[in-house]
Order: sequence, then C-alpha cells, then structure tokens
Amino acid sequence: MIGQAARTVAVRALLSVVAGLLLFASFPPRPLWFLAPVGIGLLITVLITRPMHRRAGFCYGYLAGLGFLVPLLPWIGVYVGPLPWLALAAVEALFVGLFGALTVHVRSLPATPLWIAACWSLTEYLRATVPFGGFPWGRLAFGQPDGLLGSLAAVGGAPLVSFAVALIGAGLAALVTACRRTPRRGPLLRAAAVTALAPLCAAAAWPLLPAHGDGDRTITVAAIQGSVPRLGLDFNAQRKAVLDNHVARTLELAADVSAGTAPRPDVVIWPENASDIDPLRNTDAAADITAAAAAIGAPVAVGAVLVNGDGTTTNSVIVWGAETGPGERHDKKIIQPFGEYLPYRSFFRLFSEYADRAGHFVPGHGDGVVRAAGIPIGVATCYEVAFDRAFRQAVDAGAQLLAVPTNNATFGDTEMTYQQLAMSRMRAVEHGRAVVVAATSGVSAIVAADGSVLEQTPLFEPAALVAQVPLRTATTLASRLGPIPELVLCVGAVAAAGAALVRARRNHTTVSRPQPGRDTEPAESGTAGSPAQAGFDREDH
Repeated sequence: MIGQAARTVAVRALLSVVAGLLLFASFPPRPLWFLAPVGIGLLITVLITRPMHRRAGFCYGYLAGLGFLVPLLPWIGVYVGPLPWLALAAVEALFVGLFGALTVHVRSLPATPLWIAACWSLTEYLRATVPFGGFPWGRLAFGQPDGLLGSLAAVGGAPLVSFAVALIGAGLAALVTACRRTPRRGPLLRAAAVTALAPLCAAAAWPLLPAHGDGDRTITVAAIQGSVPRLGLDFNAQRKAVLDNHVARTLELAADVSAGTAPRPDVVIWPENASDIDPLRNTDAAADITAAAAAIGAPVAVGAVLVNGDGTTTNSVIVWGAETGPGERHDKKIIQPFGEYLPYRSFFRLFSEYADRAGHFVPGHGDGVVRAAGIPIGVATCYEVAFDRAFRQAVDAGAQLLAVPTNNATFGDTEMTYQQLAMSRMRAVEHGRAVVVAATSGVSAIVAADGSVLEQTPLFEPAALVAQVPLRTATTLASRLGPIPELVLCVGAVAAAGAALVRARRNHTTVSRPQPGRDTEPAESGTAGSPAQAGFDREDH
C-alpha cells in the first residue's frame, strides 16, 4: 500500500514538472504558444484527479513552477553565476505553488474551471506586485503574441490573455476528468464549451485590431542598433565606443538618406545605455549626439545614464535636437532590483561577489511621454515593458507611438531578448499603437499595432531599421478599462476562495453531526475529497 502511494506521488510530481516544461516551451523564440494551455491543463489534472490536501497542491504547483521558471530565466545568471538565477526561480515558483493550493481549495465549487483560471490571474497579479515591486516575467500572455488569443489583449490587456490561456487549460482538465469518470454527455459538453469559450471570444475580438495603415497620420521612424564592443557585465567598460557605435550607425543612415536609398525619418530611437557617458555633463558626448541629430535631420531619443548631484544615477531617454540640444526626457520609473539597485545591500552582498556591482539608480517620475518633432511618444525602458502600468500611463497621457529602448548586452546570447520582444508585441495589441524596440545588441524591431513584426534585426550586428508607421489617437477598450479586468478577476478568485472555505466548513459541520441513515465516516480535513469533492468530480459542476 505504501509502495503504491509512493509511486502515485512520484508520478504526480513528474507530471507537474512536465507541465512546467510545457509552459516554458510555449515561450519565444519557439512558436509553440499552443503548449501553454496544455501545460496548465496537465497541472490542473494532477491537482484534481484524486482527493488532495492543499499542502500537496502547493507542492505540485511549486514543482511545476520550477519546471517552468528554471529554464525560462537562465539569462539572469549568464554572467553572474547560477545562484541569482536559481534563487529568483525558486522564489517566483512559490506563486505557482499558491496556484496549486488554490486549485485544490476551490475545486469543490460549481463552474470550477472559471474559478481556477481566476486563481491563476490572482497569482500572476501577486507575482507582478511583490516582493520588491514584483516580477511579471513569464506571464502566460507573454508567450501568446503569435497565438489565437492575442487579440484579447485589445479588450482586457495582458491579464485577460493569461486568464484565457488558464481557462482553456482548466477546460481541458475538466474534459479529461469527465471522460474518465462518467459516460454521460452532459459533463463532456459543458467541459468542451468551457474549453472553446476563450478561442471563440478571441475570434470575435480580431476585428477590433487595427489594420497596418489605420491611423490619423503616418510618420517615418528609425531604430538604431549600434551594438557593443563586448557582451557581459563589462559591455560598457568602453563607454565611448558604445556611443561612437550608435553615432556611426546614425551617420550611415544619414548617408543613405542623402543618397536617396532610405527615407528621412521624422524621429530616431536609440537604445537604453546608448550613451553611458552623461551628455549633460560631458561636452564631447553632447557634441557627438548633436552631430548625429544634425546629419539625420531629425531629433534623436537618446538612452543615457545621468549622474545626479547626490551621486545616484538615472536611466533616462532624452529627446535631442541638432539645434535645440537636450529637450524632454523620460527617467525610468520602474527600476530593476538586484540590477539597477540592490535592496538590503549589506545583507545580499553576503551571498554573491557580484552584489556590489548592482547600480545606484533611482526611479523617475512623470507620465512616460516625451515629445519629439511634435510626436507624443510613450517610453517604457527595458524592464518597464513587463509592467502593465508603464504604457497604460503613457497612453492615458496621449502617447500615439510607443518605444522600448533596451540594453540586452548584459544577457548575452540568451532567449531574454526574444521574450522581451514578445512583451512589446503584446503591448502593441493592448494599446493599438505601433511599438519601436531599439536594443544595443539586438533584437531591435518595429511592431505594428496588431502585434505583427514589420522589421527585425539579427543579434550582435549594427543595424538601422526604418519604417512608416501610423500615429493613432483612438484608444482600445483595454486602454480605457485600465486595471479593471485584472481587478475583477482577482476579486473573483478571492470570492471563490472565500466561498470554498464556507462550503468546506459547512460540510465539515454536517459530517460532524451525522443524521440517522447517513454515512458517519468523516472526510479528510482540508482535502478535496468527499463531500467537498464536488466541482470536477460531480456531474452537475
């Protein structure tokens, strides 16, 4: 008996890890987006097939989280060793463990797949919020820019896309359970309807996506990828060389414009850290940037590191004109813990020799909009694009074009840059705006408002992208609703958890006070077994 139980636990544990690996495989650069609902469905099936305590649900969920996040995040430690990477994956997997516990907890409710999917939304919200401001990397939505569900971003943003993926997964689990436990068609049809609901809604939302040329007017935009002299944490040790690379590639584009082989851009976007020499303090850097702007005949949005009077630094994007010099700027508001700054520095330096290499950046303020050549541009610098609020605030403030200046040289030849591009594509759909991604070492891209990639650079090659994109003042439903869809889903999950708790206590009271003629054997406390084993197991769920 003990041997059989051990084998069952081992099989469930293995399947949980496989579920996480399927989630990982669904993310770019692989075009396997359809594996995400399969992975979620497999995990839910593990959690609901037999009676289970919430603690066990947490453990299986945690294993799935490790299977998902450990292979997703190795770029974290590519130059600093495995400890930060594995520590981050271990912490973030806790939220997938919480999903496992919540799934076991709410499985007794009617319409169980709906509440399970809402619980996934709740755990994604928590993961994007805490600790240290959260870490949204690995949201299910960010693996779906090429999938059937991407159009839902225009309705409810990335949170609705993640919910839809989880709902399909929960529907698949319900379908498997119904096939195993009952020959009746009613449960099968209901499970099939739940599984098909999200794709049908996504199909209905496709007409909401703008065509490539739809907009109020069209401009020409350029993205410069100057590349860097070396990869790794010391990529900018030759800071002047990095600036020179971006100046040189802009001058090459200016020569092409003069020769008539390229259109003249209205605005040029340089990457984050294109000038790690503060051009507001260094006259040589300022002169080089001015010369580049004069040659191209357009303002340049320059990613620069600015030194403040108190010794701290600001990660900024400055609009630089040939005649006007530095103009409006965006100071990065959502800065990266353990990279741009180190919380509890004296504590964490005990664990890694790289701790003191974390920066002393401070967050900026403002609405995220800069104006170049009269064009309101919403800026989300690198890490910021993972957070819903960054571009939401910019669009609310009138941004008609979105830009993601980023520096991926510190992450080497990893999948990080493709994962980040997928986020930018999802943001394009979410807000109905073209997005310009300018990266120091790649991948740079120009993304249409429907999420499709118009142009893209290879890695580690100097390049310039030039494309015509429409400016749009119309806003999507997702932009107008803001955080409301995610809040509704989270409130639904909390309400479901509360209802399941009340239901479990009521059932426990009923079992504790048996009535004549009824089975008096008590159910296991805190499990999803009978009588609380309703949801997936009963035929009227």
